[in-house]
Amino acid sequence: MDEEKKSALTWLRGSAAGASNGEGAPCGVKQESGSSLDLLDAYSKAVVAVVEAVGPAVVSISIGQETPAAEFEPVGAGSGFVITPDGYLLTNAHVVAAAKKIEAVFIDGTHYEASVIGADPSTDLAVIRVFASKLPYAELGDSSELRAGQLVIAMGNPLGFQSTVSSGVISALGRTLRSQMGRLIENIIQHTAPLNPGNSGGPLLDARGRVIGINTAIIAMAQGIGFAIPSNTAKWVVSQLLTYGRVRRSYLGVVGYRRQLDRRIVRYHNLKEDYAVQIVNLDRDGPARASGLRQGDLIVAINSRDVASIDDMFRILEEWPVGQPITVSVVRGPERLEIPVVPSEAK
Repeated sequence: MDEEKKSALTWLRGSAAGASNGEGAPCGVKQESGSSLDLLDAYSKAVVAVVEAVGPAVVSISIGQETPAAEFEPVGAGSGFVITPDGYLLTNAHVVAAAKKIEAVFIDGTHYEASVIGADPSTDLAVIRVFASKLPYAELGDSSELRAGQLVIAMGNPLGFQSTVSSGVISALGRTLRSQMGRLIENIIQHTAPLNPGNSGGPLLDARGRVIGINTAIIAMAQGIGFAIPSNTAKWVVSQLLTYGRVRRSYLGVVGYRRQLDRRIVRYHNLKEDYAVQIVNLDRDGPARASGLRQGDLIVAINSRDVASIDDMFRILEEWPVGQPITVSVVRGPERLEIPVVPSEAK
């Protein structure tokens, strides 16, 4: 080997004699103890540690159909993650909606056929299962402890690129997002970890590798705005789906709309809100009609909690046990009435 080639190889290895004398030295940042570079290294190590720990529990979910040759033909995709070692997975309801065949692919390339245990479109969450045991699984954390600015890591399969990682921070907490069923999903997490189609159903993780959200939506044309359903909501939904195969919610059987109240009514009844829900129709076999509620009644409170919109009613009823009496406050003409109603289960 001639001297010029030897010299070139020496420079590539970073061991050139002149590298330390300031002449012809390699470009780079001088490392100083306690510098911001140490913080960046710590950040990188935190992300790497989370990815290595939780990555085996994150799966790619393919939605397909049977071909005449009995082969799996993908027609849709999303993400999910294992929540129990015996094969239960959590994902978005819209990922598996109307799926005829579901396949879960793990990071090591293992394929499992999956079946839907239960789905709740109102929170866009679903539990599916693969028949396997001793699987690595992710731990659901406590989303009530989150703070804006906190580091978060998103994992999933955006645009079909399996095992993709992105990171960011929590931008805001307490957002609301309307589901495909029309209900508001409360306490949505807004974050800056980049998401793309296919990330849906994947975990949003904290620096300790705990799942604090389930990625569910992005805003088209926006940059750095993603949303995740909080883990505490997921815990409640999962417990309902595993117990009943569905989420049980209380139901009154009324159809209404938001109506602004006359100021005289507000003052006369000492109401805190200027709006109420006016009943325009009643389910013939619903609990509201059986309890004496009437068309035209103005619902102003339920169990002493003010009602100013349909969303307020949904929020209260979602937390109330099916079959337990609830007090509905209505304004009927000049009177304010307290009417007990026993909610049934929403269909």
